[in-house]
Amino acid sequence: MSINQLQKIIHIMSKKKIHIFDTTLRDGEQVPGCKLKHEQKLKVARGLEYLGVDVLEAGFPISSPGDFQAVDMISREIKKPIICGLSRAVENDIKVAAESLMHAVRPRIHTGIGTSHEHIRYKLKSTPDAIIERAVKAVKYAKSFVEDVEFYAEDAGRTDNKYLARVIQAVVKAGATVLNIPDTTGYCMPNEYGDKIAFLRDNVIGIDKCIISTHCHNDLGLATANSIAGIESGATQIECTINGLGERAGNAALEEVVMVIKQRYAEKYKVDINTKMLNPISRLVSDAMCMMVQPNKAIVGENAFSHSSGIHQDGVIKHRENYEIMNPVDVGVDKSKIVLTARSGRAALAYRCKAIGVDLGKDELDILYPKFIQLADQKKEVEAHDLLPLIESAIGIQTRA
Repeated sequence: MSINQLQKIIHIMSKKKIHIFDTTLRDGEQVPGCKLKHEQKLKVARGLEYLGVDVLEAGFPISSPGDFQAVDMISREIKKPIICGLSRAVENDIKVAAESLMHAVRPRIHTGIGTSHEHIRYKLKSTPDAIIERAVKAVKYAKSFVEDVEFYAEDAGRTDNKYLARVIQAVVKAGATVLNIPDTTGYCMPNEYGDKIAFLRDNVIGIDKCIISTHCHNDLGLATANSIAGIESGATQIECTINGLGERAGNAALEEVVMVIKQRYAEKYKVDINTKMLNPISRLVSDAMCMMVQPNKAIVGENAFSHSSGIHQDGVIKHRENYEIMNPVDVGVDKSKIVLTARSGRAALAYRCKAIGVDLGKDELDILYPKFIQLADQKKEVEAHDLLPLIESAIGIQTRA
């Protein structure tokens, strides 16, 4: 082994692993109209396994017999990721979750309780000390079934940091292995969320032996930014969903957090995700859940690598990196798309004509372009089949297409 090879191995090993926890089949399925049949759930679970997620939250077993059966089925069939079942800090929830995970190679029970003032007073009608007692009891009971217990402090985003540290300290002592700090209502700004994670890291004894997890909702459009702020402050797990599906405005989008890490933090962090599967899994989930992906959605939207402005098209044709910070192939898209509209310039027209077998000279392009603009003003998009008669009528060139 050469010195260069050894240095590369050492560099890779020095990167901090960020675990990707996918909750598409639990939080994502909570979107109205997104309920999946068992065979659909299994198909999505297999796609997530192939994608390379570290943890797959398969459902909320106590919520219905169907959800229990789905978690049990996925536990039997999916072997690579940790399989996780959600529960409240209620004994029967935890017991049922454990039963649903009996056949999992690596089971995890995910239990927790609300910790914010709003949840304690108005939802749980309890007291701060009583909440800590319930949290500890839940974690200890879950530990009687599985070694890997994740605790969530629901609405941690609006929870006072000092009290949150008390809760987390108690569950660490009780045996929690993963600590989920959810911004349940999407309330935090990135600096606030990052500071919250840092405060826990600095003030909870033994937290360095646990995985700190982010679970950020997108009510203010900050779920991805908050998740990244979390890992910058010491979190090593991100909870997310395909296409950002989830309650209300959704969760942090898996494809976004993964590509932010790949593009901007590749020297510090690593994720074991097969990014070329991002677009195929996005389409799989979209089709299964009948939830269209908005065209301008980052990474997986139809327009994410499409260019219709003449200035942008000219730049991309000359050098793709002028307007694209990612290679579309890396996320499962064949190539960038040059879309012909009334905003397109001569470079884009020449490029698309060449693609159908016509290599235009400058004089020919000057004749064709005004007629193209007339047509483009009448249509939203000029397709290849529109170009064929346009070229032949304007300059008399027969195409190969």
